[in-house]
Amino acid sequence: MATCRSCGQDNPEIARFCLACGASLEEEAPRREERRFVSVVFIDLVGFTSRSEQLDPEDVRAILTPYHGTVRDELESFGGVVEKFVGDAVMAVFGAPTAHGDDPERAVRAALAVRDAVAALNVEQPELELCIRGAVNTGEAVVTLSARPALGEAMVAGDVVNTASRLQQHAPVGEIIVGDETYRATRAAIEYEPLEAVTAKGKGMPLEAWRAVAASSATGERDLSTTPFVGRSREVGLLDATWERVKLERHPHLITVLGPSGVGKSRLTAEFTQRISSSGGRVVRGRCLPYRERSAYGAFAAQVKELAGIFDSDDVEVATGKLRTLVECLVGKEEAEAVAGHLAILLGFETKATVPDRESLFQSVRVFIEAGARDEATAFVFEDIHWADSALLDLIELLAARLHDLPVLLLTLARPELLDARPTWGGGLGAYNALPLEPLGGTDAAELALHLLGADVKAAQVAEVAEGNPLFIEQLAAVMSERGADGTESLPTTIRGLVAARLDALPAEEREVILDASISGRIFWRGALERIARDPTCLADALGALERRDLVRRDTVSLIEGDEQWAFKHVLIRDVAYDLQPRARRREGHRHIAEFIEQSTPEVGEAGAALARHWRGAGDLERAVGHFVSAAEEAERGWAKQLAVALYKEALDMTPADDLERIRFLRGRLAVAQQAVFHVEDAELLGLGGGGEA
Repeated sequence: MATCRSCGQDNPEIARFCLACGASLEEEAPRREERRFVSVVFIDLVGFTSRSEQLDPEDVRAILTPYHGTVRDELESFGGVVEKFVGDAVMAVFGAPTAHGDDPERAVRAALAVRDAVAALNVEQPELELCIRGAVNTGEAVVTLSARPALGEAMVAGDVVNTASRLQQHAPVGEIIVGDETYRATRAAIEYEPLEAVTAKGKGMPLEAWRAVAASSATGERDLSTTPFVGRSREVGLLDATWERVKLERHPHLITVLGPSGVGKSRLTAEFTQRISSSGGRVVRGRCLPYRERSAYGAFAAQVKELAGIFDSDDVEVATGKLRTLVECLVGKEEAEAVAGHLAILLGFETKATVPDRESLFQSVRVFIEAGARDEATAFVFEDIHWADSALLDLIELLAARLHDLPVLLLTLARPELLDARPTWGGGLGAYNALPLEPLGGTDAAELALHLLGADVKAAQVAEVAEGNPLFIEQLAAVMSERGADGTESLPTTIRGLVAARLDALPAEEREVILDASISGRIFWRGALERIARDPTCLADALGALERRDLVRRDTVSLIEGDEQWAFKHVLIRDVAYDLQPRARRREGHRHIAEFIEQSTPEVGEAGAALARHWRGAGDLERAVGHFVSAAEEAERGWAKQLAVALYKEALDMTPADDLERIRFLRGRLAVAQQAVFHVEDAELLGLGGGGEA
């Protein structure tokens, strides 16, 4: 008999799930932990504890049941995970176990939605008399990915949770407040009012706080940058040429702009569609939303509403009337009833009528677009179709295949994840282009950074770290402007979240491999991965898949004979992947990689310094100090005096305070190296800078 770990029920051996509670009966997976940046939401009822003392337990439950249900529904609709209910308090987590790229914003929007939903609940059931206050805080936490919150297992631990709880206790009644990191990550999308710093129990310094007023932009939308539009002349030229062909030859065309978050898909589209509008063309936009979208055809619905002049505030009768008026104008009264009725179904206005098959609905869409675009060149823009329902993707491909002799451009924007869901996207279409959008080149990236910072040194640093991603350049420039020259030492939460979301979207095997590879550094070898991989047999396939996704690249030449050398395409991907792993996993990985390097190299040159850093990461400071000293001595012999100083300092920082003999030795060598650095220019003037000791 198989005994359920959750409820103790005995089950037959063939059962995979408990017959009593439904819990899995398979062997418990090993505990999996990661370090993540998460946003924690705390919502609490005000004054309910004292109120419940005067109530019968059944009355307390009658109040809490609709309250808990409302709060849970709102939080989960934004992608949050409700970790626990403690009486009248609710805690939810955004960013774990899966990152979405905009988790702080989701968390604040969800908290505001809870505030409004509870107010609406009070209107519907005045006897509840619910008063809430809440807080959102963002920071690093240890996340147990294998935790089961539904069974009461804690998923998140860290000061970010305690701080969120403390902030919530100081929130005004009926309001939501946020901490500093949440504010910085969401101020472009949420309207805030500053509050006095919160003096919280157990905190050495007051906590900065802001009151969240309301969302300042629609879900999924961003204010486009006002920075110069640089480096996209080739892409704009291709789009312009396609549009001219669409207009002049009346030849419909589908284009998909593909690129990761922040690379500039929306900015490119805005610049291009502005050119269309200024030349007399028409642009109709629709966006697929990452959460809370109730319709499979939301992006297309937005386009129809724009054409018909329908507002979200219109009631169903008014909206249906506007739709019918437009359809009658376009197709005539004979076809209008069927076409308008089918469009009303797709837009969610008609909830009772049905059609025998989807083909009838799509045919009405085709008739509508053919009639509307016959005499006016039109670009239908579908943004973020990587979030689209498969039905909408089917509709777009059908239109691309069946529209003829019309000046229609179907312009779609997507992240590379689209091709995971639809590997054959656009396949078989005669008029289709995929337009991959790469990061900006070095000169263009530097120009953008220079515009934002106005300082050559800072601009070069930002452009290098951001590796050509325009959004990352802007975010890093903003952080550097606020925090000074060391602003790029810690990644902004927005960048970290976007990269983490891309990693979380990977299949499990590929994600494990890229996390393991990050321990090695930007460059890694397959031989090293074989030592630390949980499943070495999947390495070949996983590395090949990661290369196809443009996350890593295999180098043509390896520094270790007979072994494959690979490199992360972007150091930011490596850094975020490394930061996700708990210290124990890092230490284990560093030890295996250090042993690999010792067995594969003579431990000189770059290998010596790498060994020092890996042994330090493994926690073996004695070995690390020895390698740092050897690397420093080698640097001195090569007249790399500044590097020698840096290496001696690292060795000194790791030496125990009671090891007086080694401290004296290192301080002496450091002093000699520093003196040599001071006189390097003099030595070069005398022709002595080619080598030798100082």
